[in-house]
Amino acid sequence: MPKYDVNNNSVETLLTWIKTNDVVIPEMQRPFVWDASKVRDLIDSLFNGYPVGYIIIWKNPDVKLKDGSISMGRRVVIDGQQRITALTAAIAGLEVINKSYKKIPIQISFDPVERKFEVYNPAIGKDPQWINDISELFQPGFNSFRFVRDYCALNPGLEDFKIHDAISELQQIKTCSIGVIELSHTLSIEEVTDIFIRINSQGVVLSQADFAMSKIASNEQYGGNTIRKTIDYFCHLKERPSDLERIQNNDTDYVTTEEFSKIKWITHNNDEIYVPKYNDVLRVAFTSQFLRGRLSDLVSLLSGRNFETREYEDRIAEESYNKLRRGVLQFVSRTNFERYMMIVKSTGIIDKSLIRSTNVINFGYALYLMLIDKGTQPGKIEDIVRKWIVFTMLTGRYSGSSESWFDYDIKRFASYEDPSDYLKSIEAGELSDAFWEYTLVDRLTTSVASSPYFNLYLMAQIKSGDLGFLSKKIEIQALMENRGDIHHLFPKNYLMKNGYSSKSMYNQIANYALTQQEINIQIKDDAPKVYMEKVYKQIDTKELEIGSITDIEDLKHSFEANCIPQEFETYTAENYMQFLGQRRKLMAKKIKDFYKSL
Repeated sequence: MPKYDVNNNSVETLLTWIKTNDVVIPEMQRPFVWDASKVRDLIDSLFNGYPVGYIIIWKNPDVKLKDGSISMGRRVVIDGQQRITALTAAIAGLEVINKSYKKIPIQISFDPVERKFEVYNPAIGKDPQWINDISELFQPGFNSFRFVRDYCALNPGLEDFKIHDAISELQQIKTCSIGVIELSHTLSIEEVTDIFIRINSQGVVLSQADFAMSKIASNEQYGGNTIRKTIDYFCHLKERPSDLERIQNNDTDYVTTEEFSKIKWITHNNDEIYVPKYNDVLRVAFTSQFLRGRLSDLVSLLSGRNFETREYEDRIAEESYNKLRRGVLQFVSRTNFERYMMIVKSTGIIDKSLIRSTNVINFGYALYLMLIDKGTQPGKIEDIVRKWIVFTMLTGRYSGSSESWFDYDIKRFASYEDPSDYLKSIEAGELSDAFWEYTLVDRLTTSVASSPYFNLYLMAQIKSGDLGFLSKKIEIQALMENRGDIHHLFPKNYLMKNGYSSKSMYNQIANYALTQQEINIQIKDDAPKVYMEKVYKQIDTKELEIGSITDIEDLKHSFEANCIPQEFETYTAENYMQFLGQRRKLMAKKIKDFYKSL
């Protein structure tokens, strides 16, 4: 079968498709991201006969209904949504929804004398030479002769036939052709993605989540459009709670649904550790409910695909939408979300900077929801999820081929009568003594401050209630929450003056420690031997010079909590490489002890 058809369709035909629901534009109820000047440029290009690119449509598969009949699949626009929305707004006068979920018109003005377009503004409104809103020229029953007569009366001296010609030309926009590429429903998501990227001159990547969301939004029979809104509004209100009232005023039908009652609470949640995007909600809901990791499977299931017969059945589509709705409602549940976040924070993740990969948090939430469905005892759920989050950070499990790993892990957790047994089997295979004593130590050899291994070290300090380096009262957690300094134990300028000029050398994470800003300033660019002598002196004299430690036991605790080797007080640049090796081993041991304590 051919993979696609290419046709030219008029602007009027495209708009008719939208009105008759032959083509679904999922984005019509979502924020319109183009600014008005882009809409103006689009109309200007059509007026001057310039090409405006292709619209790409993906045909939904034909579905076998319960009575044996076939339902013809609707077409979903997957590229060109903004252009069609712009045309509908400018020509049909449709209001669009801006980034604040407020309905606004986009008025494009036309000067028939100069034959140019502009976005409407108050100055144009006062100038009779401008037609304020071109949409009035496309309304049913528009009388061009009467309009030209009235226009010329306001603009004496103009030749009416020239104005009439300009308006007639503008109205011919409806007959302008736009290329439409219709992709076959037999294509896989991977093939559609490849075609999309090859056609799109900007090389924009269309993710599988984008396909899935378009598919969901196109379904009204089983509430897909409501599911889509639930995901969109939840994510939007998490970031911009002030838009709640606008959404309520804009979408009066949705606010009466059960879904809306279950997402309103997010406007009062100020936690910034996990701010999910639509793809996060979709992935977690899908993985937890369908026990699968590949979003391409979701699109097939929502289409009603029977993986055994390779046919498309209405029964499967209905079941899939019901399961997805349940998964989304579980995700947005206040009880589930807040309890899961308590587990996340109990690992020592008290700031979003400690999470390098959202995949870790996404799978953790999917696992949490799946274990609830499985009926696992709540205390055991906490233990499993907490440890799994840290385990996946330790091993970088979801840093590559994440969908395959999601698929593998969720199925196995679900298959074990006691899910903790799966965790134990994975630990036995991947967290051997060799991992803790050699592999982890080697992975600490990096200059990347955002390294998951340095983050794990900080999490271990937070869980232990450790104080900052040379701090007497201020804990690591307080320093993290208030942006404490990451201090170079061997100061950067000192190392540069002594031959370590490469960033990859002086910025080694084994040279980092969290401390108070004032202590960092007091240390200056001195060698450890020099500034530690000052610390020992203040312990003897009780006269403060660096920090506030005046007791030898407090200093020992500071060294131990921050994985500082005891010989550190004597070190100069000559000992730097020796110091890095010693500290990596101490940091690895701290991370190991932290993991074992979870």
